[in-house]
Parts: sequence; structure tokens; C-alpha cells
Amino acid sequence: MDINEIRKRAQQASERAAERMKQTFEKSEEILQKIDVSDTPASQSASAAEAEEQAAANQQRQVEILGQIFTPDTMAQMAANEELLQKMVQDKVAEATASGAEVVMGQLLGEDMGILAAALETLALEDMDDEEEDLFDPELEEALYTTLEAAMARLEALPEPEPVPYQKGDIKWERFGILLSGIVSTLNDHDLHGMDVEEHIPVMEQKVVSLVRRSWGIHGRSDLLDMIRYLAQEGYILRYQIYSEASSPEELIDDTMDADSQASVGRAWRFAQRYKGQYAPGFMAGWDVGRAAMLTRWGCYLGWLTESEAVGILWDLSQRVVEELHSWREFAQSYLFGGLMWKLLCGDSSAGSYLGYLADAATDLLTGKAEQDSGQWRDCPWPAQRKIGFTI
Repeated sequence: MDINEIRKRAQQASERAAERMKQTFEKSEEILQKIDVSDTPASQSASAAEAEEQAAANQQRQVEILGQIFTPDTMAQMAANEELLQKMVQDKVAEATASGAEVVMGQLLGEDMGILAAALETLALEDMDDEEEDLFDPELEEALYTTLEAAMARLEALPEPEPVPYQKGDIKWERFGILLSGIVSTLNDHDLHGMDVEEHIPVMEQKVVSLVRRSWGIHGRSDLLDMIRYLAQEGYILRYQIYSEASSPEELIDDTMDADSQASVGRAWRFAQRYKGQYAPGFMAGWDVGRAAMLTRWGCYLGWLTESEAVGILWDLSQRVVEELHSWREFAQSYLFGGLMWKLLCGDSSAGSYLGYLADAATDLLTGKAEQDSGQWRDCPWPAQRKIGFTI
């Protein structure tokens, strides 16, 4: 994904808010029973002082309800816009003073709340963009390079079994293909034992389809296949090559780009120039193939691909990656390498934390933890490259 894809997220804020509301609807039924908003004649004829006191109590109750309904991330966004949130609560309390509990819940989870949540999320994204624009400077870029190199050195020091030969029809290829999605699967707590990423229940299916649509702009089989094809045939291997070969960022900039896009190109060009003598374009294979493998498993889970199609795609991706890389450690390093270039193109100044998450996931896959079912890469050695013999 590039900067243009990231910008589309703000335009889709309303859709994301609606999805979030749908996922929490069952919780709202339980919360509904806890609300006691009086609509008796006595309460309607209360004095002005009593009405004000009741409104304050209702306001506090509704704030507590919001804390139960929304996820921690959503509450963090609301806290960042506290003044706007308080105004919303006050307005809703004023409207609902003489209403029953059902009406109050309708207002909390209805269209007005969805629109407000979308507005809050959009504001948070806009604030984040402004903040990142101010934060991104040469010192931060240099710090990110240092973070990348330290994380890659950390991965290089991890133990890993020696590669082993795989026969063409070996069942291990299917397992290997699934494990190519290991980093993203670990970050999302997905299952890595089979093709399905999660149990087939509506809430999880909705979670995955929302993730694929929101983060990738993929809405069905055709979009999915186009993206997998792009990652397998072009992806960041081609992008890194183009940026490496350009003598200046101006060669990569056209008249349609705004200032932010031009700044993104400059960051990615400096990244490619820094590392082109150390890493060839093929080193990006882990970043491209790892994401393509994850999309393949998501597509199969959602029914956009049959399982046999997914197995075939993962086989092709496996052959692609073992031509370029030689170990799980190198695969993980490639993923970090591509991930930083992506973050630089996106203008995301939190890239350092992102690299840390990726490195932690790869470490778990390579070493495992006693209390968790991990270490899957360790238990599935990298395929040894087949040697071609010559006769005279």
C-alpha cells in the first residue's frame, strides 16, 4: 500500500464505525438492562434543580456505558477529542431526559452515534497526519534506519534449523505456504495449523472481511486475485528496484503529486539509495510474499478462493520466495525491510514501534514460548534450494 491508499481510510471512517457498532451490538443488549431512565409523570414534573441533577447523573451513566461498548482504541480516540465527546453526551442527555431506556440505547447505537464515531475517527486521522508531517525529519529517518538495522541483527542472532530438501509433491510445501503468513497471523492471533485463519463464526468472518476491505481496498475475488498477482509479479521488489535506479527523487515525481506524496517519494528514495549496495531488489521477496500468503488465506476463509486454489497459490508463492531467500531469519528480515519502506511511503512516524512488533512476532515463530503454541517456523525448516547438476 502507498500513501494514496492510506488517505482513503479517512473517507471510509463512517463504514468502519458502522462495522464496529455491529460487532458490539450483543454487548449493548446486556448493557441495556442496566439503564434506568425514568419516564414517569413525576420525573417529568421535577423541579429545575432536580432535572439538572438527574441530567448530570444520566450523563455519567452514559459515559460509563460508552466505556463498556467501545474498544480501548475507540475510547482513546474519543479521549483525544474529549470536548467534542462531552458536547455529544450533553446533547443526547438533553434529548433523552423524558425518553425511555429503549430510546436512549437507540440514540447511543443508532445512526447519530455512528456518524459521530466516524467524525471522531476522521478527526483523529487528520490530527495524526498533521502530527506525523511535523515529526518526520532527517533525524527521525536516521533513527528508523538504526532501529531497522538493530532489529535485523537481533533476528540474525536467533537459532534456526538448517534448511532441508523438499520433494516436489511433499506435503510439507502446504505447511510451509501457510507459515509464510506467519508474521501477520501472529500479530492478528490467527490460527497457523491449517488454511482457516479463524473459526467460522459470523463475528470473526465480519472481522476479517472488514480488515481486508479497510486495509487493502479488496471487496471480492477479482480484487483479491489482482492484488495477489501484483505482489507476486511486481510488488515492492519492482518498486525498490525503480527507486534504487533513480538518480534523484525528481525522476519519480510527476505533476499529479501533491506535496505530501512528493515528500513520501523522497523518503523512500533515500531509503533505497542507502541500502541498494547491501540488498538487491530480490531481498524484498519476503515482504511481498508474506503479505500475498496472508491475503490468500484470508480469501480462502471468506470463500473468495477454494481451498485447492489457495493451496496452488501458496505453492507458487513458496517457489518464488525460496528462489530469493534462504532461511526464515532472512524472510523475517525481508519483512522488516519492506515494512519500513512502506511506512516511509505512508509517512507513518510510528514505524519504529511497527518494526518492533514484526521482530517480536518473528522471534516467537522462530523460538517459541513455553506457555504458548508458537515456534512454528522452528518446527518447519526452510526448504533447501535444489542444486542443479551438470554432466559433460
